[in-house]
Amino acid sequence: MRAISPLDAATLPQVPKVATAHDRATAERTGKAFEASFLSVMLGQMLDSLPTDGPFGGGQGEAAMRSFLTEAMARSMTQRGGIGLAKTVSRELLHLQGLSPSLSPTSAAPAPAKGGSA
Repeated sequence: MRAISPLDAATLPQVPKVATAHDRATAERTGKAFEASFLSVMLGQMLDSLPTDGPFGGGQGEAAMRSFLTEAMARSMTQRGGIGLAKTVSRELLHLQGLSPSLSPTSAAPAPAKGGSA
């Protein structure tokens, strides 16, 4: 019978590798692109429901340029912080690759005890 070492690699929890700056930048760029695409579709649906009549509305020109408008608005919203979707997507992309965004000192430290001495 073989004795199992207390430090057997199979019994140790797997610590995720820390993502490199390149990994984080790629995930962030992808997250922002996804959020901009999502917002563009949502804004497009919203603008499609608006009436286009009036002295300066309607026509083939408006229909052709509306998609450019929604894309520009979506990119602008994403660059200004967006709706938070980019951060979530970036974090999940790194997680699915087995990477940790970073090791922060607060995540390694134990939580302080409640109701300590005064």
